[in-house]
Amino acid sequence: MRYIQDLREGDFIKNEIYLCKSKQVLTGKSGKEYVSLILQDKTGTVDGKIWDFNSEIEQYEAMDFVHIDARVTSFQDALQLNISKIYKSREGEYNPEDYFPKTNKDVEEMYRRIKQYIGNIKDKNLRCLLEEFYIKDADFVKKFKDHSAAKTVHHSFMGGLLEHTLSVVNLCDYYADNYPIINRDLLISAALLHDIGKMDELSAFPRNDYTDEGQLLGHIFIGSNKVLEKIKGIVNFPEKLAHELIHCILAHHGELEYGSPKKPATIEALALHFADNTDAKLQTMTELLGSYDTKVEWMGYQRMFESNIMRSTKGID
Repeated sequence: MRYIQDLREGDFIKNEIYLCKSKQVLTGKSGKEYVSLILQDKTGTVDGKIWDFNSEIEQYEAMDFVHIDARVTSFQDALQLNISKIYKSREGEYNPEDYFPKTNKDVEEMYRRIKQYIGNIKDKNLRCLLEEFYIKDADFVKKFKDHSAAKTVHHSFMGGLLEHTLSVVNLCDYYADNYPIINRDLLISAALLHDIGKMDELSAFPRNDYTDEGQLLGHIFIGSNKVLEKIKGIVNFPEKLAHELIHCILAHHGELEYGSPKKPATIEALALHFADNTDAKLQTMTELLGSYDTKVEWMGYQRMFESNIMRSTKGID
């Protein structure tokens, strides 16, 4: 199989199978219609174009697996497939695991560390709350282990939500060690719960796209509501502690313009925001650098970082 990350301009691929993530019929400047596709395997995505409708041997739709013949070209510094033949694949002709990006870390080991953090929570109310999600709810745990943390941007792969959550918890643990004024139990609990709404905001693979609920409500609102519902089932859960925990979740994006209903008003909320932002930004940079040939030093202007990104000396072959 020719993985997308291994394709180079000028290559010709024949009878390769990819997941057709999206399909649109568009009209070019000349007035002629063409088909625009996004094709995916576990290493990434690539744009595909069908200029001649005779290239479509049989009907296929978005989210189908398709056989393609294509020339690899370049358009605006990004690879593109000029497709000369395409038809739907049959079940058994492909291995689904080749098409869904997945964390390269050990899922069970990451989950074990999550449980270890929960076991170290001294506040009985917070520990009980976390156990309701991560220990007692088998469906939640299974979904959490498999889910992505984003549609694109960062951790947009199976296991990405688990990987991101653990990274944020690790950073928060460091903050609590170095700033004793922080309520460790509150901060670690907030870190463990801050993104659980993403399991309803985004659909599972292979689609990994925004749900109606996600589009209308967003993961911060969804997650906060889930936590509040669990808190209601815990007898004598302190009201002030509940408010502080929910505030951390509501404020973890830091700024109103980045989707937070509230700006951080407590040191725990501020620490969670910094941890979440740090992991998201560094993972985004990691994925960006990994998407280019290691011999490429300058990545070009990147909107998220508002800078022309350069590969540092350590990363140059």
